[in-house]
Amino acid sequence: MAGQLGVLNALDVAKTQWYHFTAIVIAGMGFFTDAYDLFCISLVTKLLGRLYYTQPGAPKPGTLPPNVQASVVGVALCGTLAGQLFFGWLGDKMGRKRVYGLTLALMVVCSIASGLSFGSTPKGVIGTLCFFRFWLGFGIGGDYPLSATIMSEYANKRTRGAFISAVFAMQGFGILAGGVVTLVVSYSYDRKYKLPTYEQNPQASVVPSFDYVWRIILMCGAVPAALTYYWRMKMPETARYTALVAKNAKQAAADMSKVLQVELEAEEEKLQKLTQEEGHNYGLFSKQFVKRHGLHLVGTTTTWFLLDIAYYSQNLFQKDIFSAIGWIPPAQEMNAIHEVYKISRAQTLIALCSIVPGYWFTVLFIDYIGRFVIQLMGFFFMTVFMFALAIPYDHWTKKENRIGFVVIYSLTFFFANFGPNATTFVVPAEIFPARLRSTCHGISAASGKAGAIVGAFGFLYAAQSKDPSKTDAGYPTGIGVKDSLIMLGVINFFGILFTLLVPESKGKSLEELSGENDEDGAAESEVSSRIVSV
Repeated sequence: MAGQLGVLNALDVAKTQWYHFTAIVIAGMGFFTDAYDLFCISLVTKLLGRLYYTQPGAPKPGTLPPNVQASVVGVALCGTLAGQLFFGWLGDKMGRKRVYGLTLALMVVCSIASGLSFGSTPKGVIGTLCFFRFWLGFGIGGDYPLSATIMSEYANKRTRGAFISAVFAMQGFGILAGGVVTLVVSYSYDRKYKLPTYEQNPQASVVPSFDYVWRIILMCGAVPAALTYYWRMKMPETARYTALVAKNAKQAAADMSKVLQVELEAEEEKLQKLTQEEGHNYGLFSKQFVKRHGLHLVGTTTTWFLLDIAYYSQNLFQKDIFSAIGWIPPAQEMNAIHEVYKISRAQTLIALCSIVPGYWFTVLFIDYIGRFVIQLMGFFFMTVFMFALAIPYDHWTKKENRIGFVVIYSLTFFFANFGPNATTFVVPAEIFPARLRSTCHGISAASGKAGAIVGAFGFLYAAQSKDPSKTDAGYPTGIGVKDSLIMLGVINFFGILFTLLVPESKGKSLEELSGENDEDGAAESEVSSRIVSV
């Protein structure tokens, strides 16, 4: 074997420097925007129902029909799935940097356009909103494989897990920011108008200017993305892409010499030998790929798929769960804007107390206890807490027990983020070859978004009450919240089993993990031995 290139070894052993933190902020602000845009829609769907679907004289304010709500919530996830596959592939073909700015520009434009959705009828407005949110999701999807790959290829091997998970942890702040922005906007409108509840006066419980509320909230998602666009375009291409994929040792050495502030040798002859060795130019889904990384790809795709069914079901529809247990009052007991305030307050508390801390616990411990242990532990506790909510569900619906429900519900979010929600993002960026890394991460992430779509569409219908009298006229009944929570617990349990297919990547160079410096592939043998021992 030709051995490790000097420029790549320099990256692996580099001390933590300012450029590491710069890269985290630049890549992380994309994820901040991603989370804000994906989850803020759940805060305003109740308001959209009141504005566009309230029937005159109805005993309760209008809500979005399940098919419309599923479309509004799920269409961005469909766009995200498509974007992950497309930009993941493009990142390996054209380079990470060349397409990195495009994803951010798409997010900025479509965030603004979503808030400007137009139409003369409710269907027109919702249809336009869904169109722009699909393309917003398409841009968001591209950010997953590109940000993960760029951060993994910039980081040193000692703290690589912390750096990649820190980028992903910005999602927590994005969810929190969505709640805070919605709180501020809704509180301002609530104080200004001081409207009666729907029960007191249905017509007076909402005013036309409330149409601006959801638009302002959606358009705010463009701000953080726009602020980091310039810096994202200034980042140099990663040395691993330039050297191992573009095969330009001179440019890789020049770029990293500036980043690391040291003189690095180009090593063109060594690169030529390394990239021409037999067994190191196989394509995606070739026999060689299946032998070396087939189980890895199965592991990363299945665990991310299962995780996102549970995670997005809980996140996007937590307002419905809180309404079901009575933590949020019935809609008719509030005016339109106060309902938005109550929902955003609940999400902000969950984000502040469990989601954000969970992400940063992963950042702190991932390079000490490893990806495999964190993922296994996360799925285990998510399973336990989900069953703890579901089995005695009637107990939790009593008023005096609601705080206990919220605490346990928060713990499922904590261990999702101090667990598989972070590790499923980190590992695919480490274990695949450089020329396929972005593509394989995109495939893994797209599998996750397929799970999110199942969660968004499936849980919406499944969580509908079994009792027809408790659903709005014409809406289908479901299996109820209790049985839906049991289903999510079972899904988390299967996540434990498929985690066995995922290798541990702590403390190893990317080339060791992918087998680019080892003909047999160390990660392959680790997973095989783990399966045999089980």
